Amino acid sequence: MKFDEIILIRGGGDLATGVVQKFWRAGFPVAVLETAEPTAIRRTVALSEAICGGVAKVEDVVARRIDSPGRLAGCWQAGEVPMLVDPDGVYIHKINPACMVDAILAKRNLGTRIDMAGVTIGLGPGFCAGKDVRGVIETMRGHDLGRLILDGCAMPNTGLPGEISGKSADRVLRAPHAGKLIAHKEIGCLVKAGEVIFTVDETPVTAPFTGLLRGMLRDGGQIPKGMKTADLDPRCEISVNTISDKARCLGGAALEAYLYLR
Repeated sequence: MKFDEIILIRGGGDLATGVVQKFWRAGFPVAVLETAEPTAIRRTVALSEAICGGVAKVEDVVARRIDSPGRLAGCWQAGEVPMLVDPDGVYIHKINPACMVDAILAKRNLGTRIDMAGVTIGLGPGFCAGKDVRGVIETMRGHDLGRLILDGCAMPNTGLPGEISGKSADRVLRAPHAGKLIAHKEIGCLVKAGEVIFTVDETPVTAPFTGLLRGMLRDGGQIPKGMKTADLDPRCEISVNTISDKARCLGGAALEAYLYLR
């Protein structure tokens, strides 16, 4: 592994984790920038859990929270992916990455600029290839998922999650009002329609259909009204401990984009 070709990923959620794995397996030193309070729903497959627990492992990739860029090399030598709390990207110029991938998936640009690295790549809506980044990766499910866009933008955000087995908007459960999240089920549980998945203060939120609880925010946290809180999947046989098909697709697309654009 050569430390002079650093890949920096903004975001450590479940989709970003697919990006991290592809670059890490290809032999690149990868570092991740995250917020102090990650909001990944699919926590069992999100390396951002290292921010809360110090260390997180997803499949064969181990991420470790560090407190300064000076500890990057130590993590890489130990075969780990370092993760820094840096939502504003103040460490970017110190790390001097060869490639930076914005995998925050915020549906808008939170400060990524085309000149932040030799190659800059943005995932999903909010980026324009040739203006904000060198290349954009399409994140909308369908025929173009994972397509590298070199001129223009990804499809606009519809506000609806992709359809899976006939389910779309009702796959995502949101907070009915601001308050404290109390979990009644654990990630990986099979939940029947009508069962309480979580409460916000005293207000219960029930399953709209029978499915697998694929993700949920941490128990006990304070959440605002309307926040995405849990993810229910009608495919009851899927794993909640392995990287998803979409995350693997986006990871491969990001790796392809860098190798092509560099």
